[in-house]
Amino acid sequence: MTESRDAASAATTKIAFIFPGQGSQVVGMGKELAGKYPIARQTFEEADEVLGYKLSQLCFEGPEDQLRLTEITQPAILTVSIAALRVLEGRIPKPTFVAGHSLGEYSAHVASGTISFADAVRTVRNRGKYMQEAVPVGVGAMAAILGMDLEKVVAVCQEAAQDEVCAPANINSPEQIVISGNTGAVERGAKLADERGAKRAKLLPVSAPFHCSLMKPAQDRLEGDLNKLKMQKPVYPVVCNVEASLIGDEVRARDTLVAQVTGSVKWEQSMRLLIAQGVQTFVEIGPGKVLCGLMRQIDRSKPCSNVGDEASLTKTLEQFAS
Repeated sequence: MTESRDAASAATTKIAFIFPGQGSQVVGMGKELAGKYPIARQTFEEADEVLGYKLSQLCFEGPEDQLRLTEITQPAILTVSIAALRVLEGRIPKPTFVAGHSLGEYSAHVASGTISFADAVRTVRNRGKYMQEAVPVGVGAMAAILGMDLEKVVAVCQEAAQDEVCAPANINSPEQIVISGNTGAVERGAKLADERGAKRAKLLPVSAPFHCSLMKPAQDRLEGDLNKLKMQKPVYPVVCNVEASLIGDEVRARDTLVAQVTGSVKWEQSMRLLIAQGVQTFVEIGPGKVLCGLMRQIDRSKPCSNVGDEASLTKTLEQFAS
């Protein structure tokens, strides 16, 4: 009796697959999975073919400075995430929902069947290129504000702007908000946050001011690409960053991916939405454990496991088996 009840409760457990964004890249990512699982190897081969260069080699061997270039980083993280997803699929229950942080939203749409993997790889390569070219190097910056609530961060941004751009870009958790905009304005914002009681305010080593209005040229170019894509109705509802709402059709999927380039990533709100929807278990799929770390800050009671290499895959499979 107990066994069948356990099986029934496992079947009704709501699971969310969540996918990381830029910043999770590391040399060597995906190498182990590609070496052991043909489906992972095929995923890298498909990406290499689509892009016309050896993305797999850059992921497995570096060099790190090339892997950090936005137009390489974005398809690289997407490819590692989808390779890990394909290895995991069929070994644990299907997700009820999927979500991804910034770039990771594309991985979520691939997982949900909204966008084909080949189209997503091409699109995020261009997305990275357009973002890099939207603002000359040095003109924009980003800073992480730790231990300050959103209302205070918004006030700091408004005061620091002084006719320039300064706005919350990533609302990651109650502990961490990233601001973005013109370099001078972001520097003023970080200083003001420090003075007003933030635990810490630090400039980030990024190549462009993502998720703010300075990205409008990139948004316009990306919209043209997204409009040409053949998209399908998502199999699983996808949480979109820009609204922290559930997307169930391809029209809104396209619109929200366009808006995301200049809009804030509402990650904390997105995770709270999933928790309100009854999600009990989160699985971060792709390189690193950034999103599991944020989940601990959002709601410690929700287990979050990750799958990015053989050890983390084994551990996650064991957790689902127990």
